[in-house]
Order: sequence, then C-alpha cells, then structure tokens
Amino acid sequence: MTIGQQIESAAEVFLSSGLTTPRLDAEVLLASYLKKDRIWLFVHSDRDLSVPEAEGFRRWVARRQEGEPVAYLVGHKEFWSLDFAVDPRVLIPRPDTEVLVEEVLKTLALQGIFSPDILDLGTGSGAIAIALASELPEARITATDLSREALAVAAGNAKRNLPAGRIEFLQGNLFDPVKGLFDAIVSNPPYIAAGEYSQLSREVRNFEPREALLAGEDGLDFYAIIIPQAASFLKPEGWLLLEIGHDQKKLVEGLFSQSGLYRDVTFRKDYAGRWRVAKARRKEEACG
Repeated sequence: MTIGQQIESAAEVFLSSGLTTPRLDAEVLLASYLKKDRIWLFVHSDRDLSVPEAEGFRRWVARRQEGEPVAYLVGHKEFWSLDFAVDPRVLIPRPDTEVLVEEVLKTLALQGIFSPDILDLGTGSGAIAIALASELPEARITATDLSREALAVAAGNAKRNLPAGRIEFLQGNLFDPVKGLFDAIVSNPPYIAAGEYSQLSREVRNFEPREALLAGEDGLDFYAIIIPQAASFLKPEGWLLLEIGHDQKKLVEGLFSQSGLYRDVTFRKDYAGRWRVAKARRKEEACG
C-alpha cells in the first residue's frame, strides 16, 4: 500500500473506533514513524511503504485504536511552541494550560517584575516552568514534584529547551522541599473529582497517570492545601496562580475567601470560554 492508502486505511480504523481526529492522527503517526514531516507525506503519497515500515505502522495503528494517546506513541508534544518529551510518567501538556502561562507573564509584567522568583508546584513534564523560563531569561525558577520519574522527564525537557541550570528541580510533596519566598507561585494540580474519573475519555483514564489527575471526592484536595500554605512562600503581595476545572470557580473562590490571606481574587477563561485560571494576591499583612 502507498503512503496515501495507509493514511486512508488508518483514518477509517480510527473513525470506526470513535476517535475524534482520525485523519490527523493517521498523518501524525505515520510521519513520526517514518521520521518525516506531514508535508513530506503529501509530496510522497504515491510511495509504497516497505514491509517493515507497513508492519511497524500497523502496530502503532492498533495501539492508537485502543486509545493510547498520539503524544505517547510519538514520544513528544508541543507546548508554548516548544517540544516536550512525554511518556506515561507524566500528563500530556494541554493547550488550555498555555492560558495559565500567559496570565503569569502578564501579571509579572504589569508589576514591573522582570527577574522574578517563581515556584511551579507539581511540575510534571516541566511544561509550565520551562515555558516561563523561555520567556523570562532573568527569572529564578524552582519546580517541584512528588514523582522522581516525572522530575526525570522534566529535567530532560529543560535540557532539551533551555540553557543549563535555568530551573532547580526538587523532589517532594508540594511545598515540603521548598525554601525561600517567591513573586509568583503557579500550579496545575490534580483537580478531577473521584466520581468524574470514570467519565474521562479512555485516552486519559487508561493511559495518563492517575495520581496526576485525581483530587479526592470533590476535586478540591490540592487547592485546599495549596491556597493556605502558599501565602507562607509568597513575598508580600506576591501572586498565586492556579489552573482550575471549568466548573470549580465558585468552590475555589470560596477557598480563597476562607483563608483570609489573599486579595484581588480574579478568574480567567480559556479560549473556549471555560473558566481556567484562578489568581490571587497575598495580602501584605499575611503571615509568611
């Protein structure tokens, strides 16, 4: 079969399996398998695959048919126009999270802080910390994660995208390994409620790390820890910025209010019109 026929065949398989972007998935997988780009596929659509190439691609098609994410199959994912290695040790970076990065950059710029101290809690693949480092060459960035395996991925991604030494990676639970004060603390913590887990797509439910998704019965477990504790690690009037679930605005707003440690609590929607970022400023008188 030619490249064009292989793509058509794979797209039909993916469509029948209920995958939402069957043609795109087929093209991305074949291009990656052949170590070419998608334009090359179009130019060479009449080229026959060799027997080993066809057999290898069919194995990838079968894995994708079972729901394995494209990013895990090809081993990388773009975020903030940077290339991140990903595998089942870390969540796959989502475009929605770029709004969180945008909000951190905007907030710091409005304050005139161009060499900030930034803490990224639960860094996973390192996407947020590395994106911020790429935009803020004078920033001092610390990134934590409970998982040593995730930190290994993050450190590799930092080496892939940044000069050496730009980010300090620390292993530990949230603030446990952290010292010092920060201009901004940012986190995309787990926020899926236990009862919602079964409703996630099979791509997420069956392949992405469960511990990076689940956050107790109501999905608020990590916010309930981060919001009160972060104030002790923020400089006076420093900022806490969190990614949130689209239906968690009021609940997270309540946690900020209950803490009594913050002012200027605001929320931002993503480009699909869903609530995505919570932002609050530490009160100057909050204990630290």
